[in-house]
Amino acid sequence: MPAHLVYGDSFLVRRRMAALEAEHGADAVMEANRHRFQGNQVSPQELLGACQAIPFLDSLRLVVVDGLLSIAESRSGGGRGRRGSNNAADAWQALGEAIPGMPDTTLLLLSDGALNANNPLLRTFRPVCNVEELAAPRGEQLARWIKETAGAKGAAINPAAIRSMADLVGSDLWTLDQELEKLSLYAAGREIGEQDVRLMVSQVREASIFEAVDAMIDGRSQVALRLLAQLRDDGREPQYIIAMVERQLRLLALAQDSIERRLPQNELKRALGTSSDFVVRKTMDQARRHSKQDIAWRYDRLLEADLSIKQGRVDPDLALELLVGDSTPRR
Repeated sequence: MPAHLVYGDSFLVRRRMAALEAEHGADAVMEANRHRFQGNQVSPQELLGACQAIPFLDSLRLVVVDGLLSIAESRSGGGRGRRGSNNAADAWQALGEAIPGMPDTTLLLLSDGALNANNPLLRTFRPVCNVEELAAPRGEQLARWIKETAGAKGAAINPAAIRSMADLVGSDLWTLDQELEKLSLYAAGREIGEQDVRLMVSQVREASIFEAVDAMIDGRSQVALRLLAQLRDDGREPQYIIAMVERQLRLLALAQDSIERRLPQNELKRALGTSSDFVVRKTMDQARRHSKQDIAWRYDRLLEADLSIKQGRVDPDLALELLVGDSTPRR
């Protein structure tokens, strides 16, 4: 029975893992032969024991491990660094060596989030596993994903609505899938339009700030201006928008610190001051995409814009436009 390693976007990974279980008939396996482990809580000996055991009164033993390769990720500035990641790889070397000789009745499924190409455990398991990297779609691929997902739910969606969802929610496939489900029920057989998106999609303002900050840091000024203009159209004042961007940049700095300290999920929420899984997921994803230098530079520029408004030197709307237009950190 083959071993599979699937990593990348959490929505796509979860869906692929369910498909793999169904393909191999693992969804019908009795509970005694089903094992699920967290990578940071299972020992090599315990996992090897589960993989090498013969199933009890069944034709298959399913072993699922979530987040094992993440323990070997090298984080610059963290407490473990490259030496810690190599130590983790050494500890799990025996599993990589044992996979080819596992009983044919064992199905081993390894799932993980985004991984660095130089992850030592990825190098260990790649030769002995069926490896799939599933990245969240972006650009035209994201637009196609939104259209196809709406179609799978029995709904049609026009290009303006697709663009609005992509701008407001970005590549958060969990939220997109959930909101497309709601929109398909709301539209009730007619085409989903942009006004439907603005009316029905929850967390639109929150998502606008996430995506606007991403666009600002990435230097995508036109996208950032369009998102912030939508907030202005909703009656939000420039200083409110600046305060929201400041809050998001502060959360990103806290998130990067939490990543380096390897805080568990419940402590992440406390560190970020939120009970929302959406906010935690979006903030952590965003923090991994941007450097500390970029976030610190953007934060300094934001404080300058806020001060210029309060001192009456610059019109608030103009200050916001200048803030978005100045999107390249000075190295």
